[in-house]
Amino acid sequence: MAEAEGAVRHTIEVPADSAGQRLDLFLAAQLDGVSRSRVQMLMDQGDVLVNGEREKPSMKLRGGERITVTGEPRPAPLKATAEDIPLDVVYEDADLAVVNKPAGMMVHAGSGQSEDARSKGTLVNALLYRFKKLSSTGGDLRPGIVHRLDKDTSGLIVVAKNDRAHAALGEMFSSRQIRKTYIALVQGTIERPKGTINAGVARDPLRRTRMTTLPSDNARSAVSHFEVVRRLANRFGKFTLVRVRIETGRTHQIRVHMASIGHPVVGDTLYGAAGQLTDQIAAQAPTSKAARRKAEPERLKLGRNFLHAARLEFPHPKTGKILQLEAPLPQELESFLARLEDDSTPQKTTPAPSASKRKA
Repeated sequence: MAEAEGAVRHTIEVPADSAGQRLDLFLAAQLDGVSRSRVQMLMDQGDVLVNGEREKPSMKLRGGERITVTGEPRPAPLKATAEDIPLDVVYEDADLAVVNKPAGMMVHAGSGQSEDARSKGTLVNALLYRFKKLSSTGGDLRPGIVHRLDKDTSGLIVVAKNDRAHAALGEMFSSRQIRKTYIALVQGTIERPKGTINAGVARDPLRRTRMTTLPSDNARSAVSHFEVVRRLANRFGKFTLVRVRIETGRTHQIRVHMASIGHPVVGDTLYGAAGQLTDQIAAQAPTSKAARRKAEPERLKLGRNFLHAARLEFPHPKTGKILQLEAPLPQELESFLARLEDDSTPQKTTPAPSASKRKA
């Protein structure tokens, strides 16, 4: 076997007391951070030789063999597969579809995810089952995907059925012809009725799962316009329901922008929101320790981010007709908001989010 220049190389002498062990199990124990399945992958690649010969993973060692390992395991490229998962299709024609994605569903599997179980249950899997054929521009992992929503964000997402539509929609996103409006509940009271956050967004150098608005050479421009829908104050704290229109579509844009002005999205613990809301009145009541142990203050936990892509407006890529599509708040957000409003006196400032209108 020809060895690639610079390849990783391990040479292992099998001790006598390892006689009788399977080859793959022995190597998994010898190679740091390499699982048995990855050992078998290395063997399939031809990167494991025993005394200069390729052997099966099940080979029983006798002791004294010389094992040479070159290279690293290279998982086969991940390819999305169709799954019968229910979809809420808001609009569909021959060129595109608009889907109301639920929270908790990833749009597509990550490029580093090679385990089959980790690539299941995505929006792409559901789209392939429903529509059969999608645009190929995004590759095997992201067919039809023109833009994305975070896993814990619900709402409208556009899907391209062919490459021509994909290219046209992509250009619309780049030139900011697509108007995207979200509904968010944030912590704290926003006093001004409306505002604009114009702050570049970059990957946080210390916590790579987060984005940041701190100055950076890698920051990309990002603009969000917010408008207060209503304010709430109750025993669980103070909150503001806002309508947010974004001009750009950076990763975590609304979440990091709202957090940057001191108002993280409710439920978004990544950006500083509380993991659960606690009844502050009961928690601070001057009762005995014994009484407090018996009567814990009520707590509310959403289990997702209170962020919903509620409206899309854009010209059809073929006909030019303006599409205006809406999706109501999902039931879990409606119920959570109603629970907070039970003992609140909200100040309504603009019309509340529409209930269930969908039009094109």
